[in-house]
Amino acid sequence: MIGVEEMPHVSSKPGPGMARRLGVVSRGTRVYLRTLRPEDLEYLSEWAENAFIERMVGSEFLNTYKHVYDKDPSFYEACLMDSTQVVLMIEARPEWPKPLGLARLFNIHLLEGYAFLEVMLTDAKAIRRGFGVEAGKLISYYGVDVLGLRRIEAKVYEYNRLSANSLRRNGFRQEGILRKAGYQDGQCWDMLVFGILEQEIEQQRKKDRVYLPLEGAEGDTRDAT
Repeated sequence: MIGVEEMPHVSSKPGPGMARRLGVVSRGTRVYLRTLRPEDLEYLSEWAENAFIERMVGSEFLNTYKHVYDKDPSFYEACLMDSTQVVLMIEARPEWPKPLGLARLFNIHLLEGYAFLEVMLTDAKAIRRGFGVEAGKLISYYGVDVLGLRRIEAKVYEYNRLSANSLRRNGFRQEGILRKAGYQDGQCWDMLVFGILEQEIEQQRKKDRVYLPLEGAEGDTRDAT
């Protein structure tokens, strides 16, 4: 069960920290995932110019925003209208003033029940702290609970050991290698292919217990299914 957390209606204008908690769709013990908002395009613009993110992720999402839309605000509406992807921002507790990155399911095939996963941490201080692992779990739960997925796939560059290890910690299995299918730094690289099935996601959920209900003093819980 996935809920959407909303703040109570108040007469005063919410502050930046409070506003960022609107639209929460999944919450864990360390991070939570919220919906994309127009003001997030500022972060996308910054991330799209980051050479390290490009080398480690090679995100088609950021490349489309940068090269196809030329960072135009219409990209936000395009994301909302795109039924083949779900884009969620990764947030942590108040001590992290900005989003830590994004998690998305893309190339979603609802009839066949599968999609691809991308989890991107953009704050260097957040790396190796388990945030990406938990974000991957939460969006996988979302895929099963809300979208009815039975399988999720992911691809990483052969040199990106952090992402590969994060996938393994989330129960993904390496299923193959796409030889020289990636291109970075002027050369071709192998792409490692990972996959996880619905029942394996459920096994991880029972074992890790990172998912928390969306309730408490900050807002109400509403069923989004």
